[in-house]
Amino acid sequence: MGEDLIDQLYAQHLETVAARAERALAACRYDALVVHAGAAPTLFLDDQHQPFKVNPHFKAWVPIVDNPHSVLVYVPGRRLKVLFFQPADYWHKPASLPTAAWTRLVDVLPMPDPKQAAAHWQGLGRIAFIGPNAACGDAPAEAVNPPDLLDRLHFDRAVKTAYELECLRRASALGALGHRAALAAFRRGASEFEAHMQYLLACRQREEELPYNNIVAYNEHAAVLHYQRLERRPPDACRSFLIDAGAEYRGYAADITRTHAGTPGRFAELIEALDAVQRALCDEVTPGRDFRDIHLSAHRRIGDLLQRCGVTRLDGAAALERGITGVFFPHGIGHLLGLQVHDVGGIQGDAQGGQRPRPAGHPYLRLTRMLEPGVVVTIEPGIYFIDSLLAAARADERGAEIDWRAVEELRPFGGIRIEDNVVATTGAPENLTRDAWRLTAASKAA
Repeated sequence: MGEDLIDQLYAQHLETVAARAERALAACRYDALVVHAGAAPTLFLDDQHQPFKVNPHFKAWVPIVDNPHSVLVYVPGRRLKVLFFQPADYWHKPASLPTAAWTRLVDVLPMPDPKQAAAHWQGLGRIAFIGPNAACGDAPAEAVNPPDLLDRLHFDRAVKTAYELECLRRASALGALGHRAALAAFRRGASEFEAHMQYLLACRQREEELPYNNIVAYNEHAAVLHYQRLERRPPDACRSFLIDAGAEYRGYAADITRTHAGTPGRFAELIEALDAVQRALCDEVTPGRDFRDIHLSAHRRIGDLLQRCGVTRLDGAAALERGITGVFFPHGIGHLLGLQVHDVGGIQGDAQGGQRPRPAGHPYLRLTRMLEPGVVVTIEPGIYFIDSLLAAARADERGAEIDWRAVEELRPFGGIRIEDNVVATTGAPENLTRDAWRLTAASKAA
């Protein structure tokens, strides 16, 4: 699918976003919507800025992700107005006015000075402003990010349009290229830093363009769930490699994790066994499914696997009930994915902001909703050997149900996480990640 076809999908997407906004505005008694792209914060005691991350509500409307201070103005029944920031600036290169096919559907107006923006919504009635508070200028405080309006927009955003799904497919393809390059670097003995740099080169994105900071972890570092260091020197022995790394396409994120063993053996077999569990969990992403049930299913499946591998002594159901699976799998099975890596609305039960509680004893689950066609989630089971959690289990009654010799054998490998991005459909789930892996393998072979 070329750019011309994805822009055709964009036309339908824009209609859907406008219709959702119109319903939300009417329900909350607003006449117009103003969305600010945001601005990059300034570093403390400095004149440099942090990397700019666009307001996700802004890029939901238009694929502009790199131009701070721009503003959208939407009035139901009228064409979307994009005030595109173009200052007279000789310190930086101003962004060029977009000319892609999608711009034919909206009014894109150059805006040299953000102070000119307010003139475009004068006299429009009761206006809702969405964006970082500082970017909303002199807007009345009660009209900035009104919770009732945001709840409605966030709830609807979980169901992706055809355009959004295609953007997510392309983000996954970029991520798969990066993962392949990073794995090749690991195999040839490169450091964490070098594997990360090869990832960036392969997916053709700067660090600031990625949807999140890559997790590139060797050996025991894989036991740190959000490991943030990048060692410049390779370890003496490369036992394992966990990489959690994504990419973006038109502002939509891929979120992919793979774990690799340095050599054959018990850890490599555990990776293969968890991969089978992960595939089975992906098959559970179906309409009408309560995502909380998938999370608990993951604990039972992981518990059964740990028993089969000789790490624990109880079956999955009993291990879940006694809190043993949480020692090795302490995070949630997944989350919503889209304009943000951890997309909003994950625990909403309705458009009015009602929430669906997390299962007792599982505080880190980010998604509790019922699934429906078009919802995109991550499925990311893990098995980790985390010193603090192991010590706590060893000190109480759970310790008797764990084979500590097996734990000590596996602890130097850190842990395993396998993560795919999956779409609930009216038929079989669509696995964006596995599809991307196959496509990149085919292109590499060609």
